[in-house]
Amino acid sequence: MTTQKNSDDRIALLQGTLDLLILKTLVLGPRHGQGIARQIRRQSEEVFFVDHGSLYLALQRLEDRKWIAAKWGVSENNRKARFYSLTARGRGQLTEKTGEWQRLSRAMGLILGGEEA
Repeated sequence: MTTQKNSDDRIALLQGTLDLLILKTLVLGPRHGQGIARQIRRQSEEVFFVDHGSLYLALQRLEDRKWIAAKWGVSENNRKARFYSLTARGRGQLTEKTGEWQRLSRAMGLILGGEEA
């Protein structure tokens, strides 16, 4: 996954970020892979772009950890697709990881926004 500053300048995100964004997206209900990617892009106001390779590796990793579950269904385009949903274990991880990101974000804000003593 990348963030986009402009069409030519992308920045890699910290490891684990995509996992957290997927978990948060699935709070809204089951989605197929493309739906997850679109929702992340929309909610980030077009800043985060999830490439398919990264997305499906992350989905497999989350499924292996039992943080999400998958089942086959039919997409809005009438195509066979895997739909992913958040598990109880995944909800616990979402809460834990959200707290970690909030602490990290606050600490970065303190350092970057603070004045030197």
